[in-house]
Amino acid sequence: MMNTNRPIRIGIVGAGANTRARHIPGLRAQPDVTLTGVCNRTRESGAAVAREFDIPRVHERWADLVADPAVDAVVIGTWPNLHAPVTLAALAAGKHVLTEARLALNATEARAMLEASRAHPELITQVVPSPFSLGVDQTIRRLLAEKFIGELLAIEHRDAGGWLDRQSPLTWRQDRDKSGLNVMLLGIVYEMIMRWAGEATLVTALAKTFVRQRRNAAGELQDVLIPDHLDVLADLACGAQLRIRQSAVTALDEGAGTWLFGSEGTLRFHDGKLYGAQRGETALGPIEISPYERGAWRVEAEFIGAIRGTEKVRLTTFADGVKYMEFTEAVARSLAERRAIALPLP
Repeated sequence: MMNTNRPIRIGIVGAGANTRARHIPGLRAQPDVTLTGVCNRTRESGAAVAREFDIPRVHERWADLVADPAVDAVVIGTWPNLHAPVTLAALAAGKHVLTEARLALNATEARAMLEASRAHPELITQVVPSPFSLGVDQTIRRLLAEKFIGELLAIEHRDAGGWLDRQSPLTWRQDRDKSGLNVMLLGIVYEMIMRWAGEATLVTALAKTFVRQRRNAAGELQDVLIPDHLDVLADLACGAQLRIRQSAVTALDEGAGTWLFGSEGTLRFHDGKLYGAQRGETALGPIEISPYERGAWRVEAEFIGAIRGTEKVRLTTFADGVKYMEFTEAVARSLAERRAIALPLP
């Protein structure tokens, strides 16, 4: 535990849109927290962030920020390709770490991050949690425990996609070098479902890539190795079956959301709201979320509280991040090997 009588000094590696919109304001709202340094992809963009948020130091290299003695904790807002190297360097330098989701490029990197965190138990590590269901997680867990839907039989998640765009340039989410084995929101969705129903034990998947090449930032054609449409089937340890669809091509789909089907009822989570019905009812109705159960975004407060020793990291631990990265890698292996993959990975 650090000395709580002095400010916690934060260095930021990668101040993209989410970092500027959420993490920086969230950190500045905490008492006795100062932002002391920033490193972006270019010095110019880093300087712009420094001017906007009154950050005194701009670093050209992330390694210099990590080594800066004026930094107690590192916030990583980069693409997944830098999450592991920055985390490992920061922990080795004695810095606490908050890293953006997705945790890493693959399960191997994620495990290395977890092992490094366990080698430094005096340091706090946290990965930004799946945000979509924070408001309803506690209520869903309670309803499942109370057998509102009876025995949980199946979970289905579908994201609403759009029309296939053949001309748009390559994004980081479609670039294997930057995104690794992550596919759209796959790991983030699985993390959400783990909070309600636990982990998967067997995974199989099919996918399609409809546009095989896109132009990268240099204007060159680059192979697209991350699919446009993905279907995942999984067995859950609780006995239910899980289906996740991630898609960029399912325009006008009116069935998007997350469905929990039970022997005596159904729950649907969609657009931040929860609906339910029990056997004998003919339509889903809204479920009121009690103020005592409604969760909210408090990532930065939890990170600072954990550093000060006033609370523990719950959302999300590196251990849970490894679980969703193993699920993500199992999907990738299933696609490559055309077979079911058992979890946890060996």
